[in-house]
Amino acid sequence: MENLNYPLNQLITIKKKRFEMAAKVLEEKKAILKREEDLLLKAEKIRDKALKHKEEKLQQLRDSLDEGEKTNKIIDMKRYLNVAKEKLEVEENKVDKQQKNVDEAIKNVEIARKDLFQKQKDVEKLDIHKKKWKKEMAYLASLEEDKHLDEISAARHIRQKKVKDNKKKS
Repeated sequence: MENLNYPLNQLITIKKKRFEMAAKVLEEKKAILKREEDLLLKAEKIRDKALKHKEEKLQQLRDSLDEGEKTNKIIDMKRYLNVAKEKLEVEENKVDKQQKNVDEAIKNVEIARKDLFQKQKDVEKLDIHKKKWKKEMAYLASLEEDKHLDEISAARHIRQKKVKDNKKKS
């Protein structure tokens, strides 16, 4: 029985390689997610800095209005405030775009995780099948051995009976 080869050994090898590849893909997807999250944090910091700058300029404009500054200076401050708002909008758009990238990376990690889980189940199913197959082959081998022993016993019994019968006749 030991010299019998499991007929699905090649399939097990293929499934295990696919499982290993799926594990590598999952790690790559996780690394991409980490990188995208880092980029999101940087984009948020830049956006927050632009927001703080805009708020400071708005407060500066309010203070100037309260102090009764010249109209030309106030107009210049309003123009600059508009520039700061535009820069903030640009940074907000960058953050939104990066958030979409992060969401996509999260989705890809989940897909890779599910794929890995499925590949693991496939390998486990084949391992279970192999164990059952070995058990069945051992059972069949024991039946074959029992049959062979029964034949030997029957032949021995017949031979002994003939010897006994020959002794009685002689």
